[in-house]
Amino acid sequence: MVAVKSVEKFAMECETEHFLMAQRQLDEIAGEMGLDPELHERLRYPKRSLIVTIPVRMDDGRVKSFTGYRVHHDVTLGPAKGGIRYHPDVNLGEVAGLAMLMTWKCALMGLPYGGAKGGVRCEPWKLSAGELERMTRRYTSEIINLIGPDKDIPAPDMYTNEQTMAWIMDTYSINVGHTVPSVVTGKPVSIGGSYGRQEATGRGVAYCARRAAAHQNLAAQSPKVVIQGFGNVGSVAAKLLHESGYKVVAVSDVYGGIYNENGLDISRLLAYVSEMGRVQDFAAARNISNEELLTLPCDILIPAALGNQIHKGNVDQLECKIIVEGANGPTGPEADQILFDRGVLVVPDILANAGGVIVSYFEWVQGLMHFFWTEEEVNHRLEEIMGKACDQVFAMASKTGLRTRMAALRIGISRLAEAKRLRGLYP
Repeated sequence: MVAVKSVEKFAMECETEHFLMAQRQLDEIAGEMGLDPELHERLRYPKRSLIVTIPVRMDDGRVKSFTGYRVHHDVTLGPAKGGIRYHPDVNLGEVAGLAMLMTWKCALMGLPYGGAKGGVRCEPWKLSAGELERMTRRYTSEIINLIGPDKDIPAPDMYTNEQTMAWIMDTYSINVGHTVPSVVTGKPVSIGGSYGRQEATGRGVAYCARRAAAHQNLAAQSPKVVIQGFGNVGSVAAKLLHESGYKVVAVSDVYGGIYNENGLDISRLLAYVSEMGRVQDFAAARNISNEELLTLPCDILIPAALGNQIHKGNVDQLECKIIVEGANGPTGPEADQILFDRGVLVVPDILANAGGVIVSYFEWVQGLMHFFWTEEEVNHRLEEIMGKACDQVFAMASKTGLRTRMAALRIGISRLAEAKRLRGLYP
């Protein structure tokens, strides 16, 4: 009875849009594939969740408390893996939902990991470098019993970066008494990071876009691409697709977007953004809103910003042939079904943005072996894994008639289910 009440309490705290959407996806594919009901129930909730209070000495001398989270959804296939995000909207439900998606993503890609996620509820843009460091180190100290190279390996996510990972690695290493580079991934190359990690998610999105274009027989037509989000993921994808002969006609950031139907000069745009800090007012392009950007006529739409950007309120206005999800959860469940019915190919987030966790796996392996690869080796292995996963998902969708999102989930969850069956339930 105590265990049941515990699950019920967790369910109440987790009833957020992110977590419920992840559960709905699991429930849908579980019914489709005839997943064992007991296993289905075990996968609906995380294995463990930790909520911590993080007191931080601010620059003005006062102490301010922040709330932090770390969630392990499943560790059947290996240690937990997932990013850490700093954002005012971070909550238990969001972190738990993203941890669940990480489980499916790792299983789909054949990585020896389970899914995790973490975060701190804060406004990082309002914190000084010193405040961010003190918050990160205290957060690390609070979750230190959960993390470790054979338990849980964090990585960067929204508003965290290489420096954040360096602070986590240093804090953990000081506590255990020796340097442990493999406790995190996404750290600087100078302290054990991997070449190619920073660009990996955007590179993976570009790989998937090219694979999807070939699958839809669009590759030879210089496909038109629209990208929402011009941060680390969107800008890298834009650069690589532009270099491949694709015509990137529109991009956007948090301030708004720009459009040129004849294509943007991505090299010049990257230099402009580096100087100005935004894409709007770029020469030879007209300013547009993020809402307008989503409805532009194009071959490939890449939502690489926030979640729930494509929903039942705007899906009928979309004029794309392919959607490649660079962000986590950018397409709502109702919109996903409508797009499928219209024949729009959706490359789901657990496939399209898996480049980051794949190269994080490479970094973890290199750290454990103390043997490092060249950037060319990293990129080649990344393309090999993502290409294989794309082909498997497209083949499963064609064979079963499932939406590509459900096909991807079926592959990942089938692998996890087989592992759980073989390991059994203890005691």
